[in-house]
Formats: sequence, C-alpha cells, structure tokens
Amino acid sequence: MRIYREKDYDAMSRRAAAIIAAQVVSKPDCVLGLATGSTPIGAYKQLIAWHKQGDLSFAEVHSVNLDEYAGLAPTHDQSYRYFMQDNLFNHVDIVPENTNVPSGLAEDAAAECARYERVVAELGYADLQLLGLGRNGHIGFNEPCTDFPKATHLVDLTQSTIEANARFFASADDVPKQALTMGIGTIMRARKILIVASGADKADAVWKAVAGPITPEVPASILQLHPDVTLVADEAALSKLAEGAK
Repeated sequence: MRIYREKDYDAMSRRAAAIIAAQVVSKPDCVLGLATGSTPIGAYKQLIAWHKQGDLSFAEVHSVNLDEYAGLAPTHDQSYRYFMQDNLFNHVDIVPENTNVPSGLAEDAAAECARYERVVAELGYADLQLLGLGRNGHIGFNEPCTDFPKATHLVDLTQSTIEANARFFASADDVPKQALTMGIGTIMRARKILIVASGADKADAVWKAVAGPITPEVPASILQLHPDVTLVADEAALSKLAEGAK
C-alpha cells in the first residue's frame, strides 16, 4: 500500500484528483468506481477545474458508483445519484448513459442488486475504485459484520453510520436505514484502489484499516490484501500511523 501524507484537506484533494486524472489520461475509456460523502468533494472540484481548462475529458469514461440509499429517488437532494450529478457529472463531459448508480427505488432490492452486479461485471469492473472510509471502518456501505460480503447487496445501516450521516438530513430519523452497496468482493476486483481520508475523526479507522488485523469487523482492513492500493490522507487522519507515509 502506498501512503501519501498531505498537509491538509486541500492538498489531499489535489493529490487524489491527480491520481484519478492520470488514470483517465492513460486510459480514456476507463471505468471509474466513484464514491460519495464529504471527503471526495474537493477531488471532484479539482477534476472539474481541469476539465474546464481543457486538460481533462471524461467523454469515453464509464462510471460505477459504490452505493445508494434504499427508498430515495434519484432526484432527492440526499440521494447519491443527485450527489454525483451535482458534484461531478453535470460539470464535465461524461455521457449520462455511461454513469451507473444503483436504484434506491427498486421494488425488488435483491433483483436490483443482481442487476447492478451484472452491470459492473460487464464493464470489466473498475480500473480505479475511489473509496472513502467510514469512522467504523466501512467502505461503501459494507458495515462491520461477521464476514466479508462478496456481491452487491442490501445492507442495514449501523446506528453509528446513521448518526454520522444525520448532518445531511433534518434529523437522524430521516436518514434511510438501508442501502444498496457493492460488496467487498466487487470492490476488490478493481485493478487499482484509491482511498481518501481527512480529519482526526478518521485517524482510528485509518490505523485499523492499514495496520490492524484483517477482520470483517473493520471492512476496510481487507484492502491490505489488494495488490494496488493508494491511501491519500491529511496529517490529522494519519496521526495514529507512526511511519510509512511519504
């Protein structure tokens, strides 16, 4: 695992954006696995800036998002489809039909999970998968549990995740209690993985993911077994790691 220690959130965002841009430039028709949440927003803003400068095109890119809340329409301002449109897709030249997010309104969640898994597989899985890191070590919405889920599935969100996401809703009661998410097996089939982490509140999760035992109780710890992982984090998020960052 390569670890880049950046001074602050802005520097972390620029470094992450540069890694994503390098993937697009080296393979214009690549498949990007994308993530939501507050941490990637800075990287997306940088990618948009480079696109508007004429330095970067997403015209041939396909994208697959990690997850979506169950029960939210794509037009809901807290849905992950809305997030991606607002924070990236509407501002670059990616073809709308080439963007993929699970449907939170599917009447049959199991069927939607199977359909989405087929979509990702038919695209050949992600060339580069961007991941945020939950405070409890979750990636996507793969929560701490007794095993590593393999395929896209419906998950019950833990109380800690609901509380962490409550800041985006009127109250914790309004946060959806379930989500559709890529499984750990799907994520691990990406050829490259890029993790972004920022803030002291992520320091414990970063340490457990990078230096702790590999356990489904810390889902991100499985990334220690992937052959091509890059962690880009600011000093606060890396504060519990003694050495190894450059």
